[in-house]
Amino acid sequence: MRENIFLIGFMGAGKSTIAKALCRELQMQLVEMDARIVEEQGMSINDIFAQYGEDHFRDIESQLILTLGEEGNTIVSCGGGVVVRPRNIEFMKKSGKVVFLSATPETIYERVKNSTDRPILNGHMNVEYIAELMEKRRALYEAAADIKIETDGKSRPEICKEIMERL
Repeated sequence: MRENIFLIGFMGAGKSTIAKALCRELQMQLVEMDARIVEEQGMSINDIFAQYGEDHFRDIESQLILTLGEEGNTIVSCGGGVVVRPRNIEFMKKSGKVVFLSATPETIYERVKNSTDRPILNGHMNVEYIAELMEKRRALYEAAADIKIETDGKSRPEICKEIMERL
């Protein structure tokens, strides 16, 4: 059984897109954390945040990371805030490699500006707010990462090739 590969980064950095492409290349399982949480909880991320709050959502996220760590051979597209809890990073590092996908705030904005399922950005869909939030999380992403990949201006195949070479 191979190790897991955890893709982390800010929303819109390309985690879902790259996870799907890597799965095809490496013939591993794929887990979209947010999609799995929605499926298991029977409600949207927005609804979980609204009804129970961010702490409850982070509890669910932490439990899922722990479960995925036990499964192995999986590429995990993590939620953008997974790094806010140190134990999540610890769980990920114990069971695999952590790949930080980064992009500029402008690129992130272009990728997410039409999205309605980003509760952290509700009412704040602008480059300045994205840049501010990214800066708050940057050190967490960098500290968690085994590998950092810049995604701006690169194609899916280029990003996947870079990840595979660096793993």
